[in-house]
Amino acid sequence: MFEHFLWLPFLITITALTITPGVDSVLVIRNSARGGSKDGMYTSLGICLGLFAHALISAAGLSLILLSSAELFTLLKLAGAAYLIWLGVQSIRSALKHQTLPYESVSSVAEVSVFRSLREGLLSNVLNPKTIVFYMAFLPQFIDPDHPPIPQALMMAGIHFVLAMLWQGGLVLMVKRARVWLQQPKVSKTLDSITGLILVAFGARLVTSSAP
Repeated sequence: MFEHFLWLPFLITITALTITPGVDSVLVIRNSARGGSKDGMYTSLGICLGLFAHALISAAGLSLILLSSAELFTLLKLAGAAYLIWLGVQSIRSALKHQTLPYESVSSVAEVSVFRSLREGLLSNVLNPKTIVFYMAFLPQFIDPDHPPIPQALMMAGIHFVLAMLWQGGLVLMVKRARVWLQQPKVSKTLDSITGLILVAFGARLVTSSAP
């Protein structure tokens, strides 16, 4: 099935997509600072599990139906934008309510449930119509029409999953190494504010972007 698969072009393109700064990176960094490495890695896992949903939708042809309907695409876009803005507002509220404690008293990160981390990562990815558009335009170029499309799409999503987990795991490690600095009250408040504004900006940009 994969004898003639264009491995090099696929890997170059998917790697470039993975390391390009975007919502995924911002969310992983924010959650790693919020709840430590566990929070960051489960957020990353949720994001990457969403890739399989996009692959299945694309391979099954549902993306074509979705993208052919301006109303459905708009609803998806608004849902995704609303979720990103909600996440951003939560960060900004956290910054505004942040108590300035003595630096020495800050010894641990917040305890965040695994479900919350997974949910935030998964929904931020699944509700992102730009990922659907990318998968719909990208995957068919590498699918062999002589073989079933779903196994091929899942294989490509699996490769993307591994690359994304490695990259985002690196971001989690970076935040972990800077944990002491990030836990300083002023730094933590600033990070919450910046990531909140970025997430709100991504959501606003999604609202104003036109459907394909």
